[in-house]
Amino acid sequence: MSRTTLSRYLIEAQRDNHINADLRFLIEVVARACKAISISIGKGALSGVLGEAGSDNVQGEAQKKLDVISNEILLEANEWGGHLAAMASEEMDHPHPIPHRYPKGEYLLMFDPLDGSSNIDINVSVGTIFSVLRCPEGMEPTEQAFLQPGTQQLAAGYALYGPNTLLVLTIGQGVHCFTLDREVGSFVLTQENLRIPEDTKEFAINMSNQRFWEAPVQRYVGELLQGKEGVRGKDFNMRWVASMVADVHRILTRGGLFMYPLDTKTAEKGGKLRLLYEANPMSLIVEQAGGAATTGRQRILDLQPTQLHQRVPVVLGSKNEVERVTAYHLES
Repeated sequence: MSRTTLSRYLIEAQRDNHINADLRFLIEVVARACKAISISIGKGALSGVLGEAGSDNVQGEAQKKLDVISNEILLEANEWGGHLAAMASEEMDHPHPIPHRYPKGEYLLMFDPLDGSSNIDINVSVGTIFSVLRCPEGMEPTEQAFLQPGTQQLAAGYALYGPNTLLVLTIGQGVHCFTLDREVGSFVLTQENLRIPEDTKEFAINMSNQRFWEAPVQRYVGELLQGKEGVRGKDFNMRWVASMVADVHRILTRGGLFMYPLDTKTAEKGGKLRLLYEANPMSLIVEQAGGAATTGRQRILDLQPTQLHQRVPVVLGSKNEVERVTAYHLES
């Protein structure tokens, strides 16, 4: 029985006119970079890649060595192919132009090279998140070119580096999961058309921030914690990995709700998670799988970005729960 590799899946998508050759090549190059990151992570302390890099990123957060290594792997892999106008990364202040010695393309690539990197040293699953836009015609690939609503994304995905290395991808035709076959070095299609159940009994939120939450979130989580005896009439379980890729993948696999809401601690910054590198790609994936994603007040994919490193609140996952949280915010 023949197995569908990522390359075969993308070639067939090109034949069906869902993507063109350049976008196919771009996704394949990103996937190859994710394989290289997976290898670095897999070696861990054996190759001296754990621990702090001794530098801060644009958000003032301490960078791990693997943050820097993963960023470099993605930049170097994607510079030379001729399919990109520019790249932007959570780890860099400004967009990364394509060097003059290489041809330029029409696409913009954004990525969080190593989401959840604070978990690296304790061997918990981390990931890479990426998103693809088209550079507006006639516009230089400066910061302004990247400031497009999430609805304009042509593709989005993430790699999850856990017991298996997975690549979860959407090109606007549902969400599909590929597993890295380490023996042959190929991503192989292992799950098609992932669907998030509309109802759930699981939620993910950082409970240590409870005292900072707004009233709608206090109300919602309070109802969940009351369980069978409360207004919801059923018990809920809380799951929190503190790695967005791992938490979202659990939701894609079996349903659930993920929240990083606005609170008094993050209000000045606009929220915790980055719109272009985390919220938009994850929202597209979740919506393509039948879920929903809002800020608590409006659909994330409709937001008009104003800054490259803009932050937003995030509520995503099983549709009925997202709608309930959002309704509580709109009532207040």
